[in-house]
Amino acid sequence: MLRETEPLCGFTIAVTADRRRDELAALLERRGARVVLAPALRIVPLADDGELRAATTALVEHPPDIVVACTGIGLRGWLEAAEGWGLSEPLKAVVAGAYLIARGPKARGALRAAGLVDAWSPDSESCDEVLAHLLDRGVDGKRIAVQLHGEPQPEFCGALAAAGADVVEVSVYRWRPPADPTPLRRVVDLALGRLIDAVTFTSAPAVGALLRMAGPDTGALLDALRTDVLAACVGPVTAAPLHRRGIPVMQPSRARLGALVRALVEELPKRAPTLRVAGQEVTLRGHAALVDGSLRPMAPAPMAVLRALAAAPGRVLSRAALLSALPRGADEHAVEMAVARLRAALGGSAFVQTVVKRGYRLRVD
Repeated sequence: MLRETEPLCGFTIAVTADRRRDELAALLERRGARVVLAPALRIVPLADDGELRAATTALVEHPPDIVVACTGIGLRGWLEAAEGWGLSEPLKAVVAGAYLIARGPKARGALRAAGLVDAWSPDSESCDEVLAHLLDRGVDGKRIAVQLHGEPQPEFCGALAAAGADVVEVSVYRWRPPADPTPLRRVVDLALGRLIDAVTFTSAPAVGALLRMAGPDTGALLDALRTDVLAACVGPVTAAPLHRRGIPVMQPSRARLGALVRALVEELPKRAPTLRVAGQEVTLRGHAALVDGSLRPMAPAPMAVLRALAAAPGRVLSRAALLSALPRGADEHAVEMAVARLRAALGGSAFVQTVVKRGYRLRVD
């Protein structure tokens, strides 16, 4: 049983990863968080894909001068597919004979597990730095194999081709929408209602998938991510599409799941507002309040009322104002019920004062 002292108790965190979602969820839950699983994409391997086999055969017959390994999972999948075709050793030989670039530590780890050693890797793990490095070296007349990371990279490959390179794109897997989009749509709705504290991303395509799922609510979702809902990314490549939209991003110093969780443990409690109410310290978290260190979980409606009252500490808010904070379809009776449940959750009527004919206020010290 989790103790109330666990650092993420009371916080709700969405996980958009697919392949390692259970691992990330377990790390968060172990620290007290409530986790919403919503894979934004699924990886579809292409081991039997004719294009992948044709590209592999072409590289074996006409070896590349440069090989760019973008992802660990992609490189491993490529080598496994080649083994099934009887091309594993010839492929390793041509890769070993090329100027070998690992885009990041996962790609480097996969290379070394296969007995291959990269010649260079960017500090930022970004394709932009890889491109700048290659253009600086000169690629005119060079044959370059680029192992893609789930989707085409027209800007990267196009820039190499424009500089005179013969580019061979190697697609080992592709991103596809989740089999069930309902959980991802729920994350959009939870974010719009400020009912989650953070959304974690482990790939840049997952960011795009969440925004596409938002559809006409994209603007409101971006506003939530700019203000109340923390966007937590595993690394700079994942964070790039959010940065381009002006979203502040939390990311760890090392692109690892454990480091991502440690960063959330440090950041989320600092974002939680704390007030002195009726002589006690009340800290607001995603689905709960800490009252003098005691965790008080709440349903969405009373939590929404508490957030609205805490945003205007000491001021009287009318029933109509509180109604706008509740889920759609609620009426003024729902406000009264939410206030009653809020008082019960906090531990008594002293926390929320009724001001006759005007509304309610937090009894802030």
